[in-house]
Amino acid sequence: MRVKAVLALIFGVLASSEAAFAQGCALCYSSASALGQNAERSLDIGILTLLAPALILFAAVVYLLYRRAASVTA
Repeated sequence: MRVKAVLALIFGVLASSEAAFAQGCALCYSSASALGQNAERSLDIGILTLLAPALILFAAVVYLLYRRAASVTA
């Protein structure tokens, strides 16, 4: 339970950071905004699609480490 609270706090802090929403250079921003609303939305969906496997792998590693640490202390 405590680990879940700490993870929720960490993800909350990372998600609320202004720098997290300010990624990218001016060239990328201007070229993406010139494409139009549909292309911007497609780009956003593509970024989220590429982010999902990395987050799943990260969560799996953290879970395995947590489970291993729990079995060692038990």
